Amino acid sequence: MDKFLVEKSPPLRGTVRISGAKNSALPILAASLLGTEDIILEDVPKLKDVEVMCEVLTCLGAKVEILDKGIIKINSKDINNYETPYELMSKMRASFLVMGPLLSRTGKTKTSMPGGCAIGTRPIDLHLKGFKALGAKIDVNHGNIGAYAERLIGDRIYLDFPSVGATENIMMAAVMAEGETIIDNAAMEPEIVDLANFLNKLGADIKGAGTSSIRIKGVKELGGATHSVIPDRIEAGTFMVAAAITNGDVVVENVITSHIKPIIAKLREAGCQVIENENKDKVRVIGSASPRAVDIKTLPYPGFPTDMQAQFMALMSVAKGTSVIIETVFENRFMHVDELKRMGADIKIDGRSAIIQGVDSLMAAPVKATDLRAGAALVLAGLVSDGVTEISDIYHIDRGYENMEEKFAQLGANIRRI
Repeated sequence: MDKFLVEKSPPLRGTVRISGAKNSALPILAASLLGTEDIILEDVPKLKDVEVMCEVLTCLGAKVEILDKGIIKINSKDINNYETPYELMSKMRASFLVMGPLLSRTGKTKTSMPGGCAIGTRPIDLHLKGFKALGAKIDVNHGNIGAYAERLIGDRIYLDFPSVGATENIMMAAVMAEGETIIDNAAMEPEIVDLANFLNKLGADIKGAGTSSIRIKGVKELGGATHSVIPDRIEAGTFMVAAAITNGDVVVENVITSHIKPIIAKLREAGCQVIENENKDKVRVIGSASPRAVDIKTLPYPGFPTDMQAQFMALMSVAKGTSVIIETVFENRFMHVDELKRMGADIKIDGRSAIIQGVDSLMAAPVKATDLRAGAALVLAGLVSDGVTEISDIYHIDRGYENMEEKFAQLGANIRRI
């Protein structure tokens, strides 16, 4: 098993280019099952999760070719299978996103309960409720889920919670349904907009993505297209916090600054300088010698992202004063707290709140990445801890960050993989 060794590092300096967004690439790869002509995807990050999704597409009968770094060609004209094998589903929750496209294309889909990071219940009932509203019959038994429909018919669907996955899955199921589908209380994340833009390029008729109400007019079939995946706002945020925690000066390239407004706002509140360029596709973060404590409450987009909560907790562990972080999105998302405490952080948990008292310095310790973003937080903490921090279970980190150690090393961080 690979590990990261992270030593106390000088202030990070230089420029880092952000990869395409994992949380955009995965649903777009799933949506490729809807097209009947060649699809070329650009700026796809080289990640374990992307590999798994490509395996899922292949086992369903799609042709998948890696053309170049970050460029994947997919042809789903002859998909011949509607069952996703358990061993692939258990590796990654996002493989559940092929249900909507398969239901739309073949009228049936069968899979097992999804896996992924253990950060909360993340029920799939909203996905199934949406499929049912479109006319599908749902069959759940012994951990397997099936959905079947001779034809899908558009309907008005209200989501009890603006779930990103459910919004994406229902949108993909509805693109070829008869008539119009309206998703109310839809998720508004940039990744939803990227998926809708991709589907529209294939010939879909989707309006309102990025708002809480999405309208989808069913079309007969979808073709092919070339599409570039949006930059990863969470990777961008992670490197911005890295600049802040090390009192560095880092330029983060290939970002869409409107997607990271809450991160920019909180870093400024903590005493950092954040400078956006004219094109809003680069951001420079200059750290502060003594960052200030800030309070954070995670919320669905456009609120503060739950995927940045752990990284900010690492920063708050060495900030001046007391911070309170309230997690409202996932109920089990404080698993990194015990690991940070092993490094000397002063954190108390009270239900869904974490109270962090900043300390002067952290100490290296053997820790483990309990999930993807927890792993990123431990790397950040390791950059400012005395000694050598050994981080195990970094396969979680590899699921969501492309060449993390190389990107950190080029900014001057003391990090290596063993």
